[in-house]
Amino acid sequence: MNLDVRKSQIVQELETLATFSDTPAPAVTRIVFSEVDRKARAWLKNLCIEAGLHVREDAVGNTFARWAGTSPELAAVGSGSHIDAIPHSGRFDGTVGVLGALEAIRVLQRGGIRPRRSIELLLFTSEEPTRFGIGCLGSRLLSGTLDLARATALRDGDGASLDQLRAAAGFSGSLDSVALPAAYYHAFVELHIEQGPLLERAGIPVGIVTAIAAPATLKFEIEGEGGHAGAVLMPDRRDAFLAAAEIALVVEAAAKGTGAIDTVGTVGICEIFPGVVNGIPSLVRILAAVRDTDLARPAAVLAVIQRRAEDIAAARRVGLRSQVLNADAPTETATLVVDALRSSADACGLPYQTMVSRAYHDSLFMARVAPTGMLFIPCRAGVSHRPDEYAAPDDLEQGIRVLAATLNRLAN
Repeated sequence: MNLDVRKSQIVQELETLATFSDTPAPAVTRIVFSEVDRKARAWLKNLCIEAGLHVREDAVGNTFARWAGTSPELAAVGSGSHIDAIPHSGRFDGTVGVLGALEAIRVLQRGGIRPRRSIELLLFTSEEPTRFGIGCLGSRLLSGTLDLARATALRDGDGASLDQLRAAAGFSGSLDSVALPAAYYHAFVELHIEQGPLLERAGIPVGIVTAIAAPATLKFEIEGEGGHAGAVLMPDRRDAFLAAAEIALVVEAAAKGTGAIDTVGTVGICEIFPGVVNGIPSLVRILAAVRDTDLARPAAVLAVIQRRAEDIAAARRVGLRSQVLNADAPTETATLVVDALRSSADACGLPYQTMVSRAYHDSLFMARVAPTGMLFIPCRAGVSHRPDEYAAPDDLEQGIRVLAATLNRLAN
């Protein structure tokens, strides 16, 4: 089978997609349902139509572009990712899996292949938690794992609701229509940059993912007592930020304390009120995320963080409110897809490394409803979510070749 990947075309399409941004190059900022997001979606839909794909969208904006197979009544084979980008990030996260899946379909078309099962490109809505504070919104709804009442209650930082924002972006219909029918996909596979350094360090062109880590997110509100930063003496202070800082260090210590390299903990958001240099912080909100590929360890880490946070609050005489925003279960990838990826890499003459995904992706939730796998390609120095994020053209080409062979194998 001739797998003719047009490398220069993919590079150009990635560069074009990166121009749909609210921040100047090389940074990319593309928030779901924003004007640039809508323009990027329209551009991508045109590419899919040019490839002869049938395009449809659901009520939350998940976009499906289908290449009909010879037996279209069979469950389809899916591939895709996301194009929303956190503020000041790069051009390859998610987008490689979208444009790479489109090119994989075009590769098979150019090779004269006609699949038995339909092959469908899926663009997920809002993989990043930037706008609504919850990641993988589209795939959570597709898999039926997000409570509809909670989804309806989602608001962005300006107080606009999910329903308002999706309607303004042109997506209508009830959210309960988004969940996929049973056995909609025969298999699903997502191409992605590794977002870590292992493949590059090993000099291996592709990684085959065997497990996907999942996040658990805790929100803390610490209420102290404000006052003049010069007039309130140190023994009398009830500084909310200093309590938050101790809790942040507890997150680090609890993650390290498992002894497992796959356990990580991060405090990525810290909001300080009143936020002035001459005022003692009276209220602080922090968000802490714990991720792991193991099911049991995150629960133990969360329990340690909660207990220690309560001790810190008592010692510093501050109020503490906590809320678990999500506690998703990690998943193993499906043997069906892993075997197809292995066989395809072998057929392409490419060595591969089996590995876990320490970042989580829409595939975590697709695995709830279909046999799912992931294919990684190297990214320079393991950098991601930064403007200097980079995947080399040769690595893009090799990943797309393996993806195309895998889709062909699964569809036939």
